[in-house]
Amino acid sequence: MSVLELARPEIRAMQPYSSARMEASGGKIMLNANESAWAPPGDNALGCNRYPDPQPQALLQALAALYGVRAGQILVGRGSDEAIDLLVRAFCRAGQDAIAIQPPTFGMYAVCAHVQNAAVVEVPLAADFTLDVDGVLAAVTPAVKLVFVCTPNNPTGQLVSQQQVERLAQALAGRALLVVDEAYIEFADATSMAGLIDRYDNLAVLRTLSKAWALAGARIGSLLANEEVISLLRRIMAPYPLPRPCVALALEAMLPAGQAEALAHVTLVRADRERMARALAALPGVREVLPSQANFLAVRFEDAGAVYQRLLGAGIVVRDVRRYPQLGDALRITIGTEAENERVLAVLKSPAMDGRGFADGSALGEHA
Repeated sequence: MSVLELARPEIRAMQPYSSARMEASGGKIMLNANESAWAPPGDNALGCNRYPDPQPQALLQALAALYGVRAGQILVGRGSDEAIDLLVRAFCRAGQDAIAIQPPTFGMYAVCAHVQNAAVVEVPLAADFTLDVDGVLAAVTPAVKLVFVCTPNNPTGQLVSQQQVERLAQALAGRALLVVDEAYIEFADATSMAGLIDRYDNLAVLRTLSKAWALAGARIGSLLANEEVISLLRRIMAPYPLPRPCVALALEAMLPAGQAEALAHVTLVRADRERMARALAALPGVREVLPSQANFLAVRFEDAGAVYQRLLGAGIVVRDVRRYPQLGDALRITIGTEAENERVLAVLKSPAMDGRGFADGSALGEHA
């Protein structure tokens, strides 16, 4: 059974939009897309008066080398969010099909499902935030077409093992597409599941340049999957999803110098993550620091609301995750620069602060 049989039949049968850039077969005088003949001010040879390639070959080749897959196994879009949305729209019929998730986890899986009017089947993580594989498999009904697994998980930071992923992929063959979200994998003591794609045609992997590669503002995310799935999603994606300046930034980041810089920053984050975990755990009012393989720590407090406001009053914004299941006392703190991390610790160690960020009448120095 082809994995495409799980997709919506009307999507498989539809005639995709053919953009002017897709139809162009070469030439130097481009008069087929109603573009301006003049580049805008400050263009710096980017050619932003012309529509970009829908899937730039140079970027696909660079990402294929980075992720260890073939260029035909990559779909590049506006962050992982676009790939999640495309998957739900391609595989879930409104009012009939469903996705499966394991809360607490990344919220966009459920948001995209709700937009499509697809049901959301929830299988909570265990008390220690590990994946309940048996529970997931027991909950997968014929309506479930997509199973999302986040590793390291957001917002808790724990890993899902390759053994668990393979067990899910094997059991879901012919039943559902398993989507493994690896937005934070560069920070983890683990290898990507991308190497399993040729073994399981119902496995897809989400990757992004937003985190370890410092390109959150460029919005470059990838879906890695077998060629049939990639081809299907290209039918329904926007004609020109990738702005030329964003592609240029991504290609520069993946040059040897950019890769070395990214690796150096990941190394710093991993080291300071462990230091921050120990320091936070030793503070009064901290109940627990959850083990994390990502670039953040989920921290349980005796009064998370008061801590959030205290940090905010000092100009420090962290993520309030108390609305998530099993995290009613937690905040998620991203690992920043050493100075930023020290500022967090200083604020949490200091006496109660007023709204201006002062304690005992004296200012706590600004972070770098």
